[in-house]
Amino acid sequence: MKGAYEMAHGALDLIQPHEPWDHCASAGFPAPISNPFPKPVIENRCVNLERNELSEWVEHVTKQLIDDLPDTETHDSLQTDTRMVYGDNNIVPSLLDDHFRPKKSMRRSYFDGNGEELQWSHELGEHQASISEKEGSARSSMSRIDENGLNLITLLLECAVAISVDNLGEAHRMLLELTQMASPYGPSSTAERVVAYFSKAMGSRVINSWLGICSPLINHKSVHSAFQVFNNVSPFIKFAHFTSNQAILEAFQRRDSVHIIDLDIMQGLQWPALFHILATRIEGPPQVRMTGMGSSMEVLVETGKQLSNFARRLGLPFEFHPIAKKFGEIDVSMVPLRRGETLAVHWLQHSLYDATGPDWKTLRLLEALAPRVITLVEQDISHGGSFLDRFVGSLHYYSTLFDSLGAYLHCDDPGRHRIEHCLLYREINNILAIGGPARSGEDKFRHWRSELAKNSFMQVAMSGNSMAQAQLILNMFPPAHGYNLVQGDGTLRLGWKDTSLFTASAWTSRASR
Repeated sequence: MKGAYEMAHGALDLIQPHEPWDHCASAGFPAPISNPFPKPVIENRCVNLERNELSEWVEHVTKQLIDDLPDTETHDSLQTDTRMVYGDNNIVPSLLDDHFRPKKSMRRSYFDGNGEELQWSHELGEHQASISEKEGSARSSMSRIDENGLNLITLLLECAVAISVDNLGEAHRMLLELTQMASPYGPSSTAERVVAYFSKAMGSRVINSWLGICSPLINHKSVHSAFQVFNNVSPFIKFAHFTSNQAILEAFQRRDSVHIIDLDIMQGLQWPALFHILATRIEGPPQVRMTGMGSSMEVLVETGKQLSNFARRLGLPFEFHPIAKKFGEIDVSMVPLRRGETLAVHWLQHSLYDATGPDWKTLRLLEALAPRVITLVEQDISHGGSFLDRFVGSLHYYSTLFDSLGAYLHCDDPGRHRIEHCLLYREINNILAIGGPARSGEDKFRHWRSELAKNSFMQVAMSGNSMAQAQLILNMFPPAHGYNLVQGDGTLRLGWKDTSLFTASAWTSRASR
């Protein structure tokens, strides 16, 4: 195994930022570094730092809003785990429950349909002074955002409240105003770009409410192209691939017949790395079978050809089985299982589209398969709850992602725009305009880790080698870019500044075959 690590590590320096995916295999498992747990050092050397603190400002405003709520027994339920791994003093609530609703006000007025004048009582103008007095760092953050950006966010928040009470007419009026004020190409601030995309998604929400549900067509080519650009310019996708591959490799140790089920394989970017290590095992390569799930048979067939050709060049026995259906909508009999093989399920979650179908059906099928390992990479954002819950959570989450891109990519960088338009906007739109129990007919699990733990699965702690893989990925990016890696509770979390964005974990079935 040591030789395989060294071989992979030696080829890491040959990777170019925009090489095709099938040349990246040798970068899959670099050798563990001497100190796999260095404390990340964040330096303020980002090229656009002065204009990219929107997420920090949104965070402080959200905290102020929650602090102003009446004390109730359910107040603690508003706090999510988006930042709890970074210290108890930094927990920032990003969801709102039924106790937070529009209240009467003398300012901007709109009606809930019954003639009663409503207004979000926590106006930004009423609290900016108190925020500055209570939070010194908030004063610094707000000073970095221009007045136009503050006005845009204020209007966006008011529009979200109008939508939450089904006052679609007033919401539509505010959206018209927002679309005239904010552009996704805005060079002045990250706030303008975020507001532009959120406004577009909320406009789709209003139209869908008038005309009925509308699921946009998926342009797989543009999505996959943007996904690859995102993989090239940030550590998030590499983090998901490397840590999951390491957990699967450990589960496959001394196994001669293995089977991987990828719940949304896309282009199969991560698997050549694993194939390389399996093909060079001291005990010899195993028989590898892979079941790739996806919504496009054309994409699946092409991915299967690419992976098969790569495995053939390595001398790795390999079979690929495409299933062009959502995982939660198939029967266990449709999965080509064989007696004696070791099963792994990989799930890199995203919000680009519904990749798995109903959550409860997905959970039942995972229980029926009883895999030896499930590698789960979750976005640290909830897809469940009311519209206002999802709006506030997603505003903080995607503001952070936009900030992370804007910190070192120029405003007119074509790769940055492709990521924002083809990936981040699509996710925002699906969370706000398409998702939700009122549209899908059912609610999504807030956190899959808790659901797996409550059912037939046990957590497997991410190993020191997984941490080393993640740390090596992070070392490919200068500390000034602001990325953070934290290990705790058996998971690995990657984030930007103090906000956790992706969490990797591994699980095993109690009935593992």
